[in-house]
Amino acid sequence: MLPLQLVDSILLNYNIGQIMLLGFILTTVGALPLKSQQVIGLNTILFGVIFVLTPKSLMPSFYLFLGLTLIVIGPIVYVTADS
Repeated sequence: MLPLQLVDSILLNYNIGQIMLLGFILTTVGALPLKSQQVIGLNTILFGVIFVLTPKSLMPSFYLFLGLTLIVIGPIVYVTADS
């Protein structure tokens, strides 16, 4: 495990929106080898909901719009997936 001081020193330079965006990108790239469009769609919906539910005081407001966009795009990706 990483020491808490190392994690804290990294996180102090960024806001929660940037950290969640990095998490979204990493989980999407991690799901690509599965070749499942449904998993990508569910991941997109999940992160959209997380972006929308995160308090506005913790991150800039444009992450709210990113969350709303992901909530709209996620179901489209999920429904258009081949079973």
